[in-house]
Amino acid sequence: TAATHEPTRRRPPTCAVLLRIPRSGPVLFFPHLNPRNASPVATNTETLACPPPSHSPTLSLSLLPPLKPTQRISGRDEHGNPSTPPAPHANAPPPYPGIHLPLVPLRIPEGIPHPKMAADPAADSVAAAISAAMDWRSSPDARNAAFAYLESVKSGDVRALASTSFLLVRKHQASEIRLHGFKMLQHLVRLRWEELSVAERNEFANLTINLLSEVIGPHEEWALKSQTAALVAEVVRREGVTLLNTLLPSIVSLSNTGPVEAELGSMILRWLPEDITVHNEDLEGDKRRALLRGLTEALPQILPLLYSLVEKHFVAALNEHTKQQMKLAKHHVGTVTAVLNAINAYAEWAPVTDLAKYGLIHGCGSLLSYSDFRLLACEFFKIVCQRKRPADVAVCEYDAAMSNIFQVLMNISQEFLTKSRMQPMAIDESEYEFGVCICETVVALGSSNMQCILVDGARTSHFLQQMLEYYQHYRIALHFQSLLFWLVALREPSKAKSVARVSGDTSPAGNLGSVGVSSTEKEKKGVSLFITDEIYSTLLDVSFKRMLKKSANSSSSLLELWNEELEGKSDFSNYRTKLLDLIRVIASQRPVIAAANIVQRINVVSGDANQTTKSPQDLDAMVGAQLGLETVVSAIFDGSGDYAKTDHEAKFQIHRTFEGLLQQLLSLKWTEPSLIVIHGHYLDSLGLYLRHYPDVVASVVNKLFELLTSLPITIQGPSNNSRQARLQICSSFIRISRAADKALLPHMKNIADTMAYLQGEGRLLRAEHDHLCEAFLIMASSSGIQQQQEVLAWLLEPLNKTWTQVEWQTAYLSDPSGLTDMFADTQFMWSIYHTVTFFEKALKRSGTKRSTTAPQAAITTTTATGYLHPMSSHLSWILPPLLRLLRCIHALWAEPFAQSLTGEIKAAKSMTISEQASLLGETSKPTKGQVAPADGLLDVQREGESKENNIRNWLRGVRDSGYNLIGLAATLGEAFFRCIDGSSVILALMENVQVMEFRHLRQLMHLAVVPLVKYCPAELWQIWTANLLQPIFVHCQQALDYSWSSLLREGRAKVPDSFGNLSGSELKVEVMEEKLLRDLTREVCSVLWVLALPGLNSGLPSLEQLGPVNRIDSSLKSLESFASSSLTGFLMLNVGTALPALRITVEVFSWTDSEAVTKVIPFCGALIHLAVATNRAELRQFVGNDLFSSIIQGLSVELNAVVSAELIGLCREIYLYLSDKDPAPKQVLLSLSDMKQEDLLAFDDCLSKTASPKEQKQHMRSLLLLATGNKLKALASQKTTNIITNVTTRNRGTVAHHGPSAEEEDRIGLAGLS
Repeated sequence: TAATHEPTRRRPPTCAVLLRIPRSGPVLFFPHLNPRNASPVATNTETLACPPPSHSPTLSLSLLPPLKPTQRISGRDEHGNPSTPPAPHANAPPPYPGIHLPLVPLRIPEGIPHPKMAADPAADSVAAAISAAMDWRSSPDARNAAFAYLESVKSGDVRALASTSFLLVRKHQASEIRLHGFKMLQHLVRLRWEELSVAERNEFANLTINLLSEVIGPHEEWALKSQTAALVAEVVRREGVTLLNTLLPSIVSLSNTGPVEAELGSMILRWLPEDITVHNEDLEGDKRRALLRGLTEALPQILPLLYSLVEKHFVAALNEHTKQQMKLAKHHVGTVTAVLNAINAYAEWAPVTDLAKYGLIHGCGSLLSYSDFRLLACEFFKIVCQRKRPADVAVCEYDAAMSNIFQVLMNISQEFLTKSRMQPMAIDESEYEFGVCICETVVALGSSNMQCILVDGARTSHFLQQMLEYYQHYRIALHFQSLLFWLVALREPSKAKSVARVSGDTSPAGNLGSVGVSSTEKEKKGVSLFITDEIYSTLLDVSFKRMLKKSANSSSSLLELWNEELEGKSDFSNYRTKLLDLIRVIASQRPVIAAANIVQRINVVSGDANQTTKSPQDLDAMVGAQLGLETVVSAIFDGSGDYAKTDHEAKFQIHRTFEGLLQQLLSLKWTEPSLIVIHGHYLDSLGLYLRHYPDVVASVVNKLFELLTSLPITIQGPSNNSRQARLQICSSFIRISRAADKALLPHMKNIADTMAYLQGEGRLLRAEHDHLCEAFLIMASSSGIQQQQEVLAWLLEPLNKTWTQVEWQTAYLSDPSGLTDMFADTQFMWSIYHTVTFFEKALKRSGTKRSTTAPQAAITTTTATGYLHPMSSHLSWILPPLLRLLRCIHALWAEPFAQSLTGEIKAAKSMTISEQASLLGETSKPTKGQVAPADGLLDVQREGESKENNIRNWLRGVRDSGYNLIGLAATLGEAFFRCIDGSSVILALMENVQVMEFRHLRQLMHLAVVPLVKYCPAELWQIWTANLLQPIFVHCQQALDYSWSSLLREGRAKVPDSFGNLSGSELKVEVMEEKLLRDLTREVCSVLWVLALPGLNSGLPSLEQLGPVNRIDSSLKSLESFASSSLTGFLMLNVGTALPALRITVEVFSWTDSEAVTKVIPFCGALIHLAVATNRAELRQFVGNDLFSSIIQGLSVELNAVVSAELIGLCREIYLYLSDKDPAPKQVLLSLSDMKQEDLLAFDDCLSKTASPKEQKQHMRSLLLLATGNKLKALASQKTTNIITNVTTRNRGTVAHHGPSAEEEDRIGLAGLS
């Protein structure tokens, strides 16, 4: 036993280092602490003696010391003597009850070890709770009870929390208990420091400094030393510059004592600037600026100390290692590591010139060759290289420092690249990890400080050559880092591209030194001066080769392809997007080179043109080359106008290159369906080329028809490859029509004649015919409205005759039972489906092209006078049968009719397999132009397909296309809303809304309800919007409340959706149920988001326009005055619609879905504006009481941390603009658990002293934390992220855009499936 214990510590006779901080007096505010560890002295200082270093017999040379096994000493002090139980504190927390209710005597479940510690009741209880929470053998109930008890201690009496926590960190406690004790102390300092008096803070600081003596020793665990240092630094940051200046000389003396002391001192220095490098809202701006100023003034002391420590202990480590004194060497290695961590903390903000002045650049550069330190040393350079040249220092000094860094990095980088090239097998994974770090650092240098490299031509050429070698490297991680550099470097000159260089002339970097180009001119023109054609060609060649993803088909060992196991990278689609971006940039700058390279790549991957079959690996390569071709063609020929300015010689070369490629494609005789699909994509990739060279359009059209007719019409076989290939060829017509623009207009008659001929011969399926008709609509859209009207009349005339017939409507749509008869007529059933989906396509493809960059502008432009959409005249005969059809479909779920359905139809109402896969996240995203298998309609009408599946696919397809058709029609504005009776639309959509499954309801709102609300004219709001929203809000409020209550209370959402015979575990059902609930919740909130759109609330003034917060009520308007200019105001006047909407608004904050909260925030803002602007007392009461309380409750949900700033902003607006007119906001705040009247008065005083919204929000945030005892997890979670390590910034999601996306435009729609 004695061998495992730390030896008795002796006070050094002469070399004691004293840490002294001022005390306000001899009073001890935490009296029940063990006096052996925290004895007060009636003097003016607290003294800590630091023992000399001693050495562990088990340490070895490595980067970080291993953690020791947990040691527990029962009832003894640090010397092994029995300790005296301290008296309990008056406000000590109640004992931890284990799995029982509070105030029950302590009982620990069997099998859970009891921590052996000093017999303090409060500390005993907390230690027992920590043990129960951390022990994997504890039951869930025990762990939950333990966590709840620990939270109650943290939020309880602050002095009892301090006393208990100081006892927990005593040296004789178990490691996990000590660690948790440190976290509790950090929690107190970070969140509850202001609750202590000035004298108590001084006493706390003294006790914290005393803790350093507990962790100075070679046997102490690294985590405990780090936590102790972090606590000391936290106290210093809270107390400010005075304590920093007082403590800093002692830290310097401590660090110069020995390796263990130097390690601890370096840890403290590392944590001091934490609030500078990591944004922390708890530290107000003034304190942060004061801390930065104090640390900046201390840099002449800190930086030389760090340099001397790293030099001293690095040399000592080498000497001890040479002597084979591995135990001693280990201590020095740990010290160097701690010093490097501290250096990196200052490298983020300390002036680069100071880092160079005090030797840190030189020191870290010397460590790059040593495996124990090279990663941390490289991290230093990476941080510094990301810094930008400041404007307030001498440029030459900064550039000189960066030039030194450049030389250091180039040397070490060249060593790695040479070894990697000459001896790749000799490099292990750790060395590759270092290589990746070096590459990241060089990329940072080139991306942020290229001006320091460009001043010298030879230096720039050397740098670019290394970056090119990284890009060519067979390891994907190194290549990926270099890709980021080339994207930055090449985009700069592309913004101001010189037309004279489009032809692809070379500018060897080596010749730049002789042409007299000044440094300023080089910086202005950027890196493009130094990039040769050979570099461009190499970049393109590597990019084309890496377009593939590692799969079972990939067998090449020469190149490490992308795979999903790569850590720290985005997914493959994002990576490939970056590759295509680089190809696009190069093609825009060097079109001749890009054209030649992509054609060469296509020839390589295509191989023998006469070969009728290809391996899967070859097919993957051909697909990658097709993406490259599409990107190159788009960059060269897109409508930016650059190609028209290209010189004649370059145009001739480009034309000749692509003409040769086109002739090759036209001569191919591939017959395999997979090859024909690729063949068609190669042809449609040249669509933009055809726009500029229309002479070859006829040949391309004929070739596409040749490919189409070469494939047999078959519905046999399980894979149906030929049928899918035919659909893809038809989709190529669509893409070429969109890209070639007017180039296809002269060929429309020939295309129409060929379609008619093939259809007459029975060689064109209905889905294929609809695709070609869609291509016709796109062609017509480029020739004006009249041409579109003529094409639409030609295409819709035959459909009009069948769609408007009374016979089929009477037979199948008179009542829901008619649908069951239609299901028996498969051919007619699918004819109706294709008719509906073609109407959808006709609406989407006709009319003027709408910009997707300003969706709200469309609200006012759709009803512009003088414009009549070409589909407007057809809506009157298209919509009535569609509404009857949708009404019958909805009735299939209504009782009692639903019970009378056959077993096949009942089963068909369940979810499709593709819908299940989508909910489970098991579907992959289809590539551009690919038929999406997730639609679940690929196999409809296939021979052998079950009738149940046919009906299921038909129901989903007609329903979704019908909803979308109505939504698209609504975007026409008054042309739609005036041509049809609103009551018929609302009856068809809302009659059976209460029996809809969640997936149906979500689609209805997303595709139909949102556009109907968004584009309805204000004078029709009463007829349309109010009647449309009332049933859907009433039902959704009840359904969501029930399902969310079930999820939050029972752990499972109860939804009405039918999953059919789902194969798999019950867990899959639970996942899908929760996903359906969240999707519907977000969609309902999207409707509320639309209600608050600025374009629909133009008459609602901003709070700034409303004037001062204390204006008199006589200046307020009535709510009715906003009824025609604010949709939110109109909604509030319709009580039946407003009440369920308001209930949803307040309830959503208690649901654990931050995305839904994000979408409802604008609606809350509109309500607040209305409450402030109007004299409606009920609305003011709702906002000041219900909404205010709900928002505060929403801040208790940790997931809402991503929108906490917005929620605090709403709270600010409510209190600032309503508290003087209604007592509700103040009553809500006073009802909070820890709110006091004096705190609210002080808050009012703070608000009165500042007009800054930012500062007012900060005051509101601080007040809410104080008033709730730091229980608002959305706010508190942000404060606990930087306990040990730096945190990364969080990317916030944006509100989804409603309407068709560009990606949807490029995919084959539902109408294209047969």
